Amino acid sequence: MGKPKKANLAPQKNVNLEKQITEGKVAKHRNKDKFKLRAEETPNIDAKSSQKILAAAKQQQLELNEENFPSLVDRKIAKFNLRDDDKIAEEEVNETDFMPDLDMDAEDLAAFERFAQPPKEGAGKRTLQLSEMIMQRIQEKEADIHTKVSDEGSLQIEEIDPRVKEMYEGVRDVLKRYRSGKVPKAFKIIPRLRNWEQILFITEPHNWTAAAMFQGTRIFCSVLSQAMAQRFYNLVLLPRVRDDLCEYKKLNMHLYNALKRALFKPAAFMKGIILPLLESGDCTLREAIIFGSVIARNSIPVLHSSACLLKICEMNYSGANSIFIRYFLDKRYALPYRVIDAAVFHFLRFENEKRELPVLWHQSLLAFAQRYKNDISSEQKDALLQLLKKQFHPKITADIRRELQAAVCRDIEMMETDANGGVKAKDVTMFTDADVEYFG
Repeated sequence: MGKPKKANLAPQKNVNLEKQITEGKVAKHRNKDKFKLRAEETPNIDAKSSQKILAAAKQQQLELNEENFPSLVDRKIAKFNLRDDDKIAEEEVNETDFMPDLDMDAEDLAAFERFAQPPKEGAGKRTLQLSEMIMQRIQEKEADIHTKVSDEGSLQIEEIDPRVKEMYEGVRDVLKRYRSGKVPKAFKIIPRLRNWEQILFITEPHNWTAAAMFQGTRIFCSVLSQAMAQRFYNLVLLPRVRDDLCEYKKLNMHLYNALKRALFKPAAFMKGIILPLLESGDCTLREAIIFGSVIARNSIPVLHSSACLLKICEMNYSGANSIFIRYFLDKRYALPYRVIDAAVFHFLRFENEKRELPVLWHQSLLAFAQRYKNDISSEQKDALLQLLKKQFHPKITADIRRELQAAVCRDIEMMETDANGGVKAKDVTMFTDADVEYFG
């Protein structure tokens, strides 16, 4: 605010100040209240603005209350969503989820069962006695070492400190009711211990929940070597999955994810799960489809798949073998000729078979003819055509014969390439002795 200015008065000389004041001829101060304040600075607010402010404050208070104390409707919605999440987490896997168009009827199922191998002597119904199996393996290993070393007193199973045992008994109690979240740190260091099998026995793997089995598989397959991971798969994971399928006719999603996680070590997965499953001779159709779906839906290095397919073709036949052969063939690997020859000899073994072969066998032969008809030799082609005359299926054999007759065999293709003076570009990779020894 500027200075008060004097009024435009005619100058009067020799007029005292008192007289000038009484006559009112001096400029007065202006009113300071003429300055307008902003809307938010006004002392009084109109009714419309007051209503808007109160409504905004009320809305903010409601939002704050809902964050701390959800309403009844929100509670119901949250509870419903929580149940949906639990349902997804505990979803079970059925063989029908992965079963392709097998065209199997009751007669085909009976034929599948006829090729199941009889159980071994002393092998009863599968149970969840994993602890007994682990201790039996430990005792066998100890006895085997004792026979090789003269000083038996120096080789004994390590004595476990009572405090360590008490700690892992607490871990056992946690894993019995584990659902989600972090696992105990003591459980994570088990694979790094020298006597990890003894410690694992204390935690009682047969009593773990499905979620705990998934976490255990994730930890063990990441830390253990191929050989040790194979032992974990064979001793713990495989019996648990088979018992779950035998008991509930379905597989818990956590256990199915554990099988997929086990492929982190493909050689251990093949030697610890797939081959023992087929060598047992009692692999059911349900087990074959669910285990095979893990192979079909995940990427596996060609070396491990080829070696496993080679072993399956050479072992004693059961109906489940055809399922795994078909899954491996449908992955369309560039298989070495040694594996292709083993597959051909596998099918030729049934030329004089009197029993009716299951439809799965014919389907696997059709898959082989479709994928690798150009990789067989002329002699193998003739032998397979001769096989079709003895092993006939009304819906599949005609397709197999058509595929084989349209094949350009590898020996003919090589001869044509040599005659033209060119170099055959097709891969003729073979297994080396090192590869065979690597797989075992």
